[in-house]
Amino acid sequence: MTITFAREEIQQTINMIHKENLDIRTITMGISLLDCSSDDIGKMEKKIYDKVTKYAGRLVNVGEQISARYGIPIINKRVSVTPIAIAAAQMNPEEMVRIAKALNRAAREIGINFIGGFSALVQKGFTAGDIALIEAIPQALSETEFVCSSVNIGTTKAGINMDAVLKMGIAIQKAAKLTADKDGIAAAKLVVFCNAPEDNPFMAGAFHGVGEPDSVINVGVSGPGVVAKVVKEYPEADFSELSNLIKQTAFKITRMGELIGRAASKSLNVPFGIVDLSLAPTPAIGDSVAEILENMGLERCGTHGTTAALALLNDAVKKGGAMASSHVGGLSGAFIPVSEDAGMVRAVEEGALTLDKLEAMTCVCSVGLDMIALPGDVSPETISAIIADEAAIGMINKKTTAVRVIP
Repeated sequence: MTITFAREEIQQTINMIHKENLDIRTITMGISLLDCSSDDIGKMEKKIYDKVTKYAGRLVNVGEQISARYGIPIINKRVSVTPIAIAAAQMNPEEMVRIAKALNRAAREIGINFIGGFSALVQKGFTAGDIALIEAIPQALSETEFVCSSVNIGTTKAGINMDAVLKMGIAIQKAAKLTADKDGIAAAKLVVFCNAPEDNPFMAGAFHGVGEPDSVINVGVSGPGVVAKVVKEYPEADFSELSNLIKQTAFKITRMGELIGRAASKSLNVPFGIVDLSLAPTPAIGDSVAEILENMGLERCGTHGTTAALALLNDAVKKGGAMASSHVGGLSGAFIPVSEDAGMVRAVEEGALTLDKLEAMTCVCSVGLDMIALPGDVSPETISAIIADEAAIGMINKKTTAVRVIP
């Protein structure tokens, strides 16, 4: 399929890139490891390393070439793999850690930013491999640089696995303690899902679903600064006009994402999967979801009306993206990662934004409680309770929710 662009649309995109922090946040290659399974841990480590380096060996170079060709920043190049609890179901916790280290070596060799898929899907119960992987998570994440982990503990159809909720509270606290001298970085690479998508290109929750092909290219696009500027330029717009403005902007951003995704797919000879249009903020000034909400008229993100404003934003982004591409997937919507959003950090410091308000906001955003610092002495039971609350929201409302907290 050929994508055509008007001259005006190209100029608008250039302005978005240079003035409003628009970027391709990630090109993520999904790779199936189902054919790497072996009873011999040494053989399995080699199979995994060889397959990842073979399939994704050119990913970084291709990303840089496409970025230079189109003048569009591509911030991250990543890989996601089949949930290791499935691919390595026969392994014990110590062997799971060895597999994590093999993934880490492969990631270092090919020069990517992260590799996701040290994961388990336990919404209805545990296999021996699931239990081994969950027990291995703290050590695996604390002893690797690039490996990210996720565990899906519930779905709308299956309900919530409360035993898994308890185990994940313990795992998060232990992971943070093992990397206490590095600001608990291991916990920042671990996310607990309800209704996890199988084609998510964003870390730490990316994994390559079992229904996916042998390999695939998924693209994550982000442009909160672009949307913030549009909202700010039309302060008198009513809700219908505002929604249309956001949809038009999301349409342009998504088209850019599909262009890059298809170019990467062609260069790497790998099928194109989805575009994930997520407003993912960074600490940079002007790259904040909170700023969008405040431009809508909120005195401060977190005050009354915040959930309604976020719902309008998320709805318009999803609809604009769906019109632009038939390949929209992943999480697609607005992220609210507190410590990565300068506006939300300010709102927390001023007392306007609380954990309870964030939980309400997760009912209408695209994911859940993300990148939230907790007191270091928080109990595993409290973390598990936070996970249970968030999973309940996702299960009942048929949406993806997640928890990524850092004690």
